Amino acid sequence: MTTLFISDLHLTPQAPEITDCFTQFMRTEAIHADALYVLGDLFEFWIGDDDTSDFAQQIRDEFKRLTDSGVPCYFTQGNRDFLVGKRFAQKTGVQLLGDETVIDLYGRKAVVLHGDTLCTRDVKYLEYRKKVHQPWLQWVFNRIPFFIKKRIVSKVQSDIKQDKQSKSLEIMDVTPEEVVRVMAHHDVDLMIHGHTHRPAVHEIQSESVPKQRIVLGDWYTQGSVLVYDQKGFELQNRPFRSN
Repeated sequence: MTTLFISDLHLTPQAPEITDCFTQFMRTEAIHADALYVLGDLFEFWIGDDDTSDFAQQIRDEFKRLTDSGVPCYFTQGNRDFLVGKRFAQKTGVQLLGDETVIDLYGRKAVVLHGDTLCTRDVKYLEYRKKVHQPWLQWVFNRIPFFIKKRIVSKVQSDIKQDKQSKSLEIMDVTPEEVVRVMAHHDVDLMIHGHTHRPAVHEIQSESVPKQRIVLGDWYTQGSVLVYDQKGFELQNRPFRSN
């Protein structure tokens, strides 16, 4: 049996090839797993749990099918889907996790997170993140008519795209010191995250036990899955049907 990890799918009706790959993954692989962890940015942008579109319902149905089969599914909010909330969890059966969560992987402790909070050099983004995560602001936003929320999100997405174009890759990557701090805080030797779209396994120098940081890949051109079992782990790709 295996535990599966995915992140940064950026699902959107405008990219059906990604949705198709995700659907195949859920029905042929995740259905046989011990558990599935979704570490943020499942959606290109989740406007709110009141989204009644066919696309939103299609994704909810896939998770409901999985959890109804008995496979537990855990969801960490990313910077694109921080508005995934309790109603989404109730309708799908997924369990929402906090920003940082320690899990047991066949006897090995690991901390899982989306990864955006590790990018401490991106001060402007962290200020934006702090603002949009304020409970009162989310309370207000969630009560705005859906068509108005779509307009607001469209403007936010445009601003984010322009902002990223002016930032260096170094700023948008994790800060090594923050990685070490978070792992020490949780007393773990394994970290798993997404966000940076740079799939890799990093060995971390330590005076005590060897430590590792696994970065999940995005799904822009192919699926990306971390497969973890009692024997070890492997970052794997899943080709789109059209490839």
